[in-house]
Amino acid sequence: MLRVGAAGAGGLLLSSAAASQTLWSGATTGMRVDLAPGLKPYQPAAAIQAPAGVNPQLFQRALAALDSHRPYVAARDFVGIVDFSLPSDQPRFHVVHLPSNTVESHLVAHGRGSDPDHSGFLERFSNDYGSYATAQGAYITDGTYDGKYGLSMKVAGLDATNNNALGRAIVIHNAWYAEPDMVQEHGKLGRSEGCFAFGRKSQWAVMGRLGGGRMIYADKIA
Repeated sequence: MLRVGAAGAGGLLLSSAAASQTLWSGATTGMRVDLAPGLKPYQPAAAIQAPAGVNPQLFQRALAALDSHRPYVAARDFVGIVDFSLPSDQPRFHVVHLPSNTVESHLVAHGRGSDPDHSGFLERFSNDYGSYATAQGAYITDGTYDGKYGLSMKVAGLDATNNNALGRAIVIHNAWYAEPDMVQEHGKLGRSEGCFAFGRKSQWAVMGRLGGGRMIYADKIA
């Protein structure tokens, strides 16, 4: 599930120049994502507009987080923005390419502790151990490992609202309950234990864009 912003499909998915900005290396032993030679990290400006399909208020919060965590987030070309105001049957994990202002949007599951009645809507965030809930705030992508769901990517929380992410083993992984056919059959995705769970195709797309210490910002606009 994806949506492409105003710059058009060639600006992100079909452009060889854009594709060269993220390079996989050693899929079975780890992952490295490199900027294209000579590409300078993007410096966000307050005047930049949200691409089509991304909540403008959430987008500005994500840009503010990117600036506030500048010492930790060196790669500033791609950013992940997760809109947990939307239900799980909507593509709400937005991968934004800031230089071209284009976006890919993917289905993503939230934690079962955030949706105890399995309504498909995230009702609450939690950073607590044992909560099995999604936590809000800014994350930075970390290394990969081969786990229960195959190749997965660790994330570290940068805020007081999600700083237990590594200890809680919050990661990016694929899961059967996050595949698009779950929406067709049940009208919503299943729930994770707090992780960013995707269908397999989306997981690889997200890790390919956001690996290498890029930022993910997760929040909900009331």
